[in-house]
Amino acid sequence: MRQTKKKATPTGRGVRSAPSLKSARVSKKSRSKINAAETLKQDKNGLEVINDIPNYIRDGWESIPPNERDRLKWVGVFFRKQTPGAFMMRLRMSSGFSNSDQFRAIAEISEAHGPGFVDLTTRQQIQLRGFTIENVQHIWNRLEEVGLGSLQTGFDNIRGVIGCPVAGLTPNELFDASQVCREFTKLFVGNKEFTDIPRKFNVGITGCLDNCTHTASQDIALTPAVKEIDGEKTNGFNVAVGGKMGSGGYTPAQPLDVFITPKEASVLCGDITLIFRDHGPRIARNKSRLAFLIADWGVGKFREELERRRHRKQPLLTAGKDARGKKKTDHTGIFSQKQPGLNYVGLVVPVGRITTTHLFEVARIADEYGNGDIRLTQGQNLIITNVPDAKIGDLTAEPLLQELRYDPSEVMRGMVSCTGIDYCHFSLIETKERAMEAIRHLEAKLGNTKPLTIHWSGCPNGCGNHAAADIGLLGKKTKIDGVVTDAVDVFLKGDAGANPKIAPKLLENVPCDELPQVLEGLIPYLSRR
Repeated sequence: MRQTKKKATPTGRGVRSAPSLKSARVSKKSRSKINAAETLKQDKNGLEVINDIPNYIRDGWESIPPNERDRLKWVGVFFRKQTPGAFMMRLRMSSGFSNSDQFRAIAEISEAHGPGFVDLTTRQQIQLRGFTIENVQHIWNRLEEVGLGSLQTGFDNIRGVIGCPVAGLTPNELFDASQVCREFTKLFVGNKEFTDIPRKFNVGITGCLDNCTHTASQDIALTPAVKEIDGEKTNGFNVAVGGKMGSGGYTPAQPLDVFITPKEASVLCGDITLIFRDHGPRIARNKSRLAFLIADWGVGKFREELERRRHRKQPLLTAGKDARGKKKTDHTGIFSQKQPGLNYVGLVVPVGRITTTHLFEVARIADEYGNGDIRLTQGQNLIITNVPDAKIGDLTAEPLLQELRYDPSEVMRGMVSCTGIDYCHFSLIETKERAMEAIRHLEAKLGNTKPLTIHWSGCPNGCGNHAAADIGLLGKKTKIDGVVTDAVDVFLKGDAGANPKIAPKLLENVPCDELPQVLEGLIPYLSRR
């Protein structure tokens, strides 16, 4: 099955070429000193793997050279060691914005080529699973019909830009920041200037006042702020840089003492990213995040370089007044929108795994009760928007809402889980089923509790954001009576919002089989604090 190079793209659009880069890359003479990922990027730009896809489709997955499998991640296609020949694809959805047409397409793809379910991620995206390389082009074609793509969603790229999932709808926002998320995404997707950065790069952009976005864990965090400019109060963002969850643990983003208007924000994000491209560390993979450049330079030097790069006569503005409040929300439940007579309804998807049957049903109710608009949250849940007051009663009576609840227990509501060992070769333990076991046990033993979050990460990469939860669980292996056993370390009271806090470790080597009972004793203690 031969396909043209133009067809073999995950977006249906040509990839933008870049001028010669001034990247601080190590010369080929020094390859012995650099890691395999840097060698991979020096050999060929990651996006050029698009041209190889037709050959892989024709010859099958076993024809993909082992050293080329990571390059597939530049187009959002992931080889999974646990399931050789069955791939994963990560879809990009800025701020988690989606719709019923996209949900139907995703359901059709999973039903035809996958296991009958997909996973919602903590970056407000969707992961398709279980398809063969032969079906990649068919999947891309179907996704393109509904405005979706997978380009640059893995490896050393700018990942999905997170933001408030109800931007433009919630009364509790300084302004709708979703347009900035889209503008920045448009700036870098398909642009080779942004495909040779030292490591992955996470960006959070929000105007929400209720701290729904984990901004402190992002490489770039734009949060709502107000500054007086020329005698007038101006709405915009304060800027922080260098946050991360993995590569040695949670490091909160540091304030850059910069205020930026929404009009200028996407370009500023691009400039910050290119500083990382040109000056970020590249020798050791576990020390190649922006946080390590900030630690080496200091915030002051980084700010000076940003100001120099922007080529502006007028200096960068100093930070404005943080507009965020003290409250936090996950947008689960029924809420009035700023639009009179309309509501959004946040539904919990247990541990973020949703079947094709439920995807089709979500699409149906989004059309029947709203305007087809669907949003994804960082808690791996979803939101139906623009529901008129008169339809709320009928919507809450839908059978689907007995399974994807708008009124779940607090344990169910706050449970987040990474992919786990079944589909991720980094994970050390199974997480999603363990999380469901804990939910069932805690609901039976404790009933409803005070609000809390319990986040599972299967490895130190921290994809489950365990360091930002009331209770964080980090998977590991331990020996008990000489037997290797699934276990977790337990962390307490982390936060990645307006008042970031690195969660201290409370317990070590808790066997997963005993964890539900341990949590049963821990949760009431948390409620008394």
